[in-house]
Amino acid sequence: MRATGLAALLVILVSPALSDSHQPETITSHGISAFGELKYPPDFSHFDYVNPDAPKGGKMSFRGTLASRTFDSLNYFILDGEPAQGLWHIYDQLMVRAFDEPDAVYGLLAEKIEYPEDRSWVIFTLRDGATFADGEPVQADDVAYTIDALKADGDPRWQIMLKDVDGAEVLSDREVKVTFATGAQMRDLISTVGQLYILPKHYYETVEFKSSTMEPPLGSGPYVISEADAGRTITYCRSPNYWAADLNVNIGAWNFDCFVYEYFADTTAAFEALKAGVYLFHEEFFSALWATGYDFPALDKGWVVREEISDGRSSGAQGFWLNLRKPKFQDRRVREAIGMMFNFEWSNETLFYGLYQRTDSFWENSPMQASGKLEGEELAVLEPFRDQLPERIFTDDAYVPPVSTTRKTDRGLVRKANALLEDAGWIIDDDGLRRNAAGDVLSLEILDDGPAFERIALPFIENLRLVGIDASWNLIDAAQYEQRQEDFDYDVVIGRFSLPLSPSVELNTLFSSDSAGRPGTFNLSGVQDPVVDALIDRIIEADNREVLTARVKALDRVLRDKLIWVSNWYKGSHWIAYWDVFGHPDTKPPYDRGTDYWWFDQAKYDRLVEEGALR
Repeated sequence: MRATGLAALLVILVSPALSDSHQPETITSHGISAFGELKYPPDFSHFDYVNPDAPKGGKMSFRGTLASRTFDSLNYFILDGEPAQGLWHIYDQLMVRAFDEPDAVYGLLAEKIEYPEDRSWVIFTLRDGATFADGEPVQADDVAYTIDALKADGDPRWQIMLKDVDGAEVLSDREVKVTFATGAQMRDLISTVGQLYILPKHYYETVEFKSSTMEPPLGSGPYVISEADAGRTITYCRSPNYWAADLNVNIGAWNFDCFVYEYFADTTAAFEALKAGVYLFHEEFFSALWATGYDFPALDKGWVVREEISDGRSSGAQGFWLNLRKPKFQDRRVREAIGMMFNFEWSNETLFYGLYQRTDSFWENSPMQASGKLEGEELAVLEPFRDQLPERIFTDDAYVPPVSTTRKTDRGLVRKANALLEDAGWIIDDDGLRRNAAGDVLSLEILDDGPAFERIALPFIENLRLVGIDASWNLIDAAQYEQRQEDFDYDVVIGRFSLPLSPSVELNTLFSSDSAGRPGTFNLSGVQDPVVDALIDRIIEADNREVLTARVKALDRVLRDKLIWVSNWYKGSHWIAYWDVFGHPDTKPPYDRGTDYWWFDQAKYDRLVEEGALR
């Protein structure tokens, strides 16, 4: 699981300066943004949303997220194995995000960057004194090795992100030049490379990079792995000689001595563990629990705090993703009929306590959400593709799911779905199942690795069966689920993506033709469409935020018309509960949850121990 201006204004210094060290007419800077100037000057002391005096100590502990219920590997970068959560704690990046700017990054391992106005290449100058946890210096050949390794043997998602990186040339121990492909969209490539986790070349001279392993790897980050019990728990504790502890981008961050991720078989076990203090911080994703489950003694006594905090990002694209690689789902009428059978209104009233809203858009609750009729700049974006797109995109409102009655089964929508399926050639046989001319049954299996969605999926399945679809729910173990998802071996999976406010190359792994057939990418529905590919390219090349917004809206409109998913629901906030042992800054960063900048309050913890709440 994030500023306006013309391309000519993409000079990132407060007072832009030319560098004469490598080539005239270049820009030298401490950071870079897609559009406009940086908020923070070269000599900034810390980000505004941190507490620079935050104390260090204690621990932060979480449950493993819903997206990953187990782990069997400590290799974060390859397709083989299920990596543990939190592995980013042990690695440093060349540059890191500022979460009060939509798309700015500032130097961490990189002391400065130098690049031409067209951004066709970049030279990263590494900081003197940057080291890996074993004391070896981080050097330019480590950066070059990282790029080469990820492009050759990394998870396909890394390969797609780096496809426009031609290569890396080591200029000196501390300087590496990265060159981008001719004709590539350059706007975000420097940031993309800058946010790579840098690997130690000397370590992988004796360790096989391509292999899944439970041997703790080497990094240069603020933490090292102190304990890893596959599928159960992993603990990261402070690296005693972390080289960048006092760097401006790290001031107020990494305040805990240790981070602990606890894994549980299911949601019920995880919630019981929270109540017992097995772990300290919990984000709630289930409305029934949020509405009815928070009445346990620790909460009543004030030992546990329950909060709702705002989320300034788009609200996420969550839904039942249909695998269009399967011939039975390639007819849009079939997909439309399937979508009609998910009754959000009933689910929200009966199961969710009215706490959610229906998701319409892949950029829900953001300025990039398409709405209404196609017009203005968005129309201008799609006009060149008119002969490749359905006419309804130009005449109708942006697609929104039909509104159901608050009865579990909406009879009107059942009639419409039946008509669509018959038009598509799926006829109900004597056994009550729909078959095509070849006699194949129209079946649909929803695949999952945990029971949390069962109460939502089963009513959906009941409605699907009413229209003759042989629908089922298949609960499998986490490892098998991971493998089947990587291999695209499913009819329907449930997934959620939080799409950034400055979309860029990550769109390729979600929606491009290049990712549709590459195992391990996030193109869950197998979208393969030259118009979508062209729109992604235009988004990546957008030279100001107004143009970017129009192009993202156009892509949103086209994707929604395809009906590649049955959209779920959203809320524009985080539901969190935590044991009252933390402090946090007064200001939350607008584009992040902000918990990475909390700290452990020893006095609060001691009080809870004295009262018998924690041990």
